Amino acid sequence: MVVQQHNMTKYEKRGVSASKEEVHAAIEHLDKGLFPTAFCKILPDLAAGNSRYCNILHADTAGTKSSLAYLYWRETGDLSVWAGIAQDAIVMNLDDMACAGCIDNFMLSSTIGRNKTLIPGAVIAAIIRGTSDFADSMRQHGVNIELAGGETADVGDIVRTIDVGYTAFARMKRSAVIVPNIRPGDVVVGLSSYGKSTYEHEYNGGMGSNGLTAARHDVLSSVYADKYPESYDPNLPTDVVYSGNQLLTNRFELPDNQFTTVGKLLLSPTRTYLPVLQELIREHRKEIHALIHVTGGGQTKVLKFFKNAMIVKDNLFPVPPLFNLIQKSSETSWREMYQVFNMGHRMEIYLPARHAETVMQVAENFGIEAQIIGKVIPAQGEKVLVESPYGAFEYL
Repeated sequence: MVVQQHNMTKYEKRGVSASKEEVHAAIEHLDKGLFPTAFCKILPDLAAGNSRYCNILHADTAGTKSSLAYLYWRETGDLSVWAGIAQDAIVMNLDDMACAGCIDNFMLSSTIGRNKTLIPGAVIAAIIRGTSDFADSMRQHGVNIELAGGETADVGDIVRTIDVGYTAFARMKRSAVIVPNIRPGDVVVGLSSYGKSTYEHEYNGGMGSNGLTAARHDVLSSVYADKYPESYDPNLPTDVVYSGNQLLTNRFELPDNQFTTVGKLLLSPTRTYLPVLQELIREHRKEIHALIHVTGGGQTKVLKFFKNAMIVKDNLFPVPPLFNLIQKSSETSWREMYQVFNMGHRMEIYLPARHAETVMQVAENFGIEAQIIGKVIPAQGEKVLVESPYGAFEYL
């Protein structure tokens, strides 16, 4: 087995970091909260002062996916893509919080910065409507989300098109917090990021809200650099700007002889796992050792949440059509692909092997494919080993 080593990635050339080393260094001195190793920072119950409870305040955005939505909307006039951007930013908050054990009674506030000369009120209205529609949909599945308003700022001097973010708040019992306890002997159950769950309206390509800078530039044609220079950073090297060969409206074949467009595939709204995780945590909390939301860092995300072990991912899902498209368009190394993208699953559940079948059945009841994608073995230090059809890749 040959383990491929690290070289500077195209992702890094675009001024983006999958691991965010500088950000982690900047906050190293800050208090880590009540449970320092939890997936989210856990705060004392400042809302009510009850020592048995805690608070979570979490913020996130849709990232550069909003720039992709801007392109698609300008090309097609289709405002519906903005509802997906609202869902992207919301899910990046709520599914992180679920990994810490928080699965209900969220308060949500938006922060939207726009360039008013390019983003009209109709786009803002579509984002706000998408927010309320997502909350209504989740309530039908037992997840209560209260909308607390927000701020929309006209900041064209600092935002090229639009930035869509949300802040979420929740209160929960301290005893309900999930603190990762990944250990040798555990297996890793992955929940697929692609396909169509029972609570989704159409096929989901599995994109999520990470890696969009790479996906957008690697897949799409240079015609968009000329037509929409406001959609990218002008300081980027020209060889990494819209260097693909696809148009947003190109037809793309899905499984089962279905079709979509390249733009809609890339813009698939980030799937939430909350309905699944709510049932799992309520019914099987004691069996779960950790929940990991596979976001920034792709298959290496888990590295921050265990000690002295190796996680061997040797039975991953087949690479979904979307990620094959990205890799073929960009000729990005497979090592980088697994470090930037979720590559087919965006939620990992660490638990003893004897409980894996139960967890997989819960997910499949919601139309989400699930399988054992790896295992945890003893090691010195922390490592993730991805064994794929395209090579073995070790990450430290």
